[in-house]
Amino acid sequence: MEQIDLLLFAIRALDKLGIPYAIVGAFASGIWGESRFTQDIDLLVQLKSPQVTPLCAAFPDLDFYVSESAARQAVADHGQFNIIHPASGNKIDFMVAGGSIWTDAQISRRRRVALFPDQDATVAAPEDVILGKLVYYREGGSEKHLRDIAGILKLSGDIVDCDDVTRNASRLGVLDIWQAVKSRVAES
Repeated sequence: MEQIDLLLFAIRALDKLGIPYAIVGAFASGIWGESRFTQDIDLLVQLKSPQVTPLCAAFPDLDFYVSESAARQAVADHGQFNIIHPASGNKIDFMVAGGSIWTDAQISRRRRVALFPDQDATVAAPEDVILGKLVYYREGGSEKHLRDIAGILKLSGDIVDCDDVTRNASRLGVLDIWQAVKSRVAES
């Protein structure tokens, strides 16, 4: 199963179960900016305890590995769990919203896009993808996050509310990184 097929499978399961989600991470930055290879799919979900069993059941044991107890713990802690397709090695990281004002805002600000010919998907707003990349850069220092932000600004800059990013970057403690990235993009 290719990554894109796994993403489609997950989106259809989430839609069928009525679980709000937003594609985040590298897939989202590729939708708003330049695509790049990523090792996993990141989904922010508004998952409630009664939805855990049906969600896990949507990924049959014969084809997928999922720990229902890990999913329940992620709901309780607003943490994350993953679902793996062992035959391909592809993985989805499910991050449970609700741990902060910002994760809840990402769900409310997500946008519906025509990602597949026969299936729309909800993607984090470009502002939230940028903010996520700024936080990931602060935590790990990987230049790929800065390249992703630059790609979003180059390809979707006309729809990005930079004032909103600035306000939220200040709240998240990444304003200095945001200002440096904007300067770098302006110079290029």
